[in-house]
Amino acid sequence: MEIVELVDFLKNYDGRKIRLMEVCGSHTHAIAKHGIRDLLSPQIELLSGPGCPVCVTPTAYIDKLIELSLEPNTTVATFGDLLRVPGSKESLNEAKGRGGSVEMVYSPMDVLALAQDHPDRKYVFAAVGFETTAPVYTLLLDNAIARGLDNIHILTALKTMPGAISFLCDNGAQIDGFIAPGHVSAVTGADYFNDLAAKYQIPFAVSGFGSKELVIAIYGLVQMVINNDNTVKNYYTSVVDSGQNDIIEKQLAKYFRPADVVWRGMGIIPGSGLLLKEEFARFDAGSDGLDEDNKRNKACRCGEILMGKAKPHDCPLFGKVCTPMSPEGACMVSEEGSCFNAYLVK
Repeated sequence: MEIVELVDFLKNYDGRKIRLMEVCGSHTHAIAKHGIRDLLSPQIELLSGPGCPVCVTPTAYIDKLIELSLEPNTTVATFGDLLRVPGSKESLNEAKGRGGSVEMVYSPMDVLALAQDHPDRKYVFAAVGFETTAPVYTLLLDNAIARGLDNIHILTALKTMPGAISFLCDNGAQIDGFIAPGHVSAVTGADYFNDLAAKYQIPFAVSGFGSKELVIAIYGLVQMVINNDNTVKNYYTSVVDSGQNDIIEKQLAKYFRPADVVWRGMGIIPGSGLLLKEEFARFDAGSDGLDEDNKRNKACRCGEILMGKAKPHDCPLFGKVCTPMSPEGACMVSEEGSCFNAYLVK
C-alpha cells in the first residue's frame, strides 16, 4: 500500500477504540514534531509512556547529585537537560547558583580530559539512561581504568524497558499495543520484546523516527490489534536486527548487575535497573538506595501521565505554573518529555 492509503485508513478508522503507547522519548518528540496525532482517527489514541530517561529519574537521584556538587573538590558532570530537573527542593541549576560545581558536557567521554587535567578533583558523571546509553558508560569506565584515572565516578540511574512495560500491564494501564523504542531495539534487538508480547498477549511494533516510518509502524500495529496478532513486528529493519548485539551484551554484563530501582511517579520496579557490580564499586558515587521520590509540587501529575492514566492537559499545573522555562515536573524538562512536547503543540 502507498503511504497515502495508510494515512487514509488511519484517519478514517471507525472501529473499536484502540489505545497505543510509545515508550521512547525520541518517538514522543517525533510524533509531536511530525503532527502524527493529527493524522489519526479519534478512535486511535496515542499515549506517551515512560520512555524519557530524564522524566523517570526520581528526586532522590537529583538530590544526591546536588549533594555531591556541593562537596569540596567535587564536580558533577551532566547533560544539559538534567540541569533543570526538579529535585525534592531544587534543581542542579539552582544548586549551581549557590556554589555547586556542575559542568555541562556533550559526551561522557568529555569527563576523561577533565579528570586528567585536574587529578586532585573528583568528577561524578550523571549516568542516566536506558539500554541505549548504558553501553557508553562501560566505555567511559574502560578508558578510566586504562588511563589509571581513579578520580572518575558515576552516579547511575540506568533503567531497562521490560520492567516498566510489565509494571504498566500489571497495574491497569489499558494499552492495546506498544510502539517499541527504536533506539533501545537497535541495541537489544527486536526479539527483546517477544516475552512481553507472549505474556500479556499484546502486540509490539518496532519503529523508526521519520514521519513515514511512524505511519507505517502505527498502521501495522493497528492491524495487529484488529487481527489479535500479539507478536513483535520490526518496521525498522534498516537499523534493528532480531537479536541483541553480543559485544554490547558482554560489555554490560562485565560492569552491571540487575537491580530494583525507582521510576519517578511509579515506585520501585523489581529488576528494572542496572547498578555497578561489586568489583567496580570504587567507581560508584552512591547510586544504590536512592529510592525517595518526593514531588516539589504535590499537584504535579507526571507519574500518572507516564503511565497513560492522564494526559498533560489534565494536570492543573500544565502551561500555567509548569512550563519548559519553569518546570515543576520532569516531564516538562526534556525535549523527549510528554508535557514538553504537548506544550509545544498546544
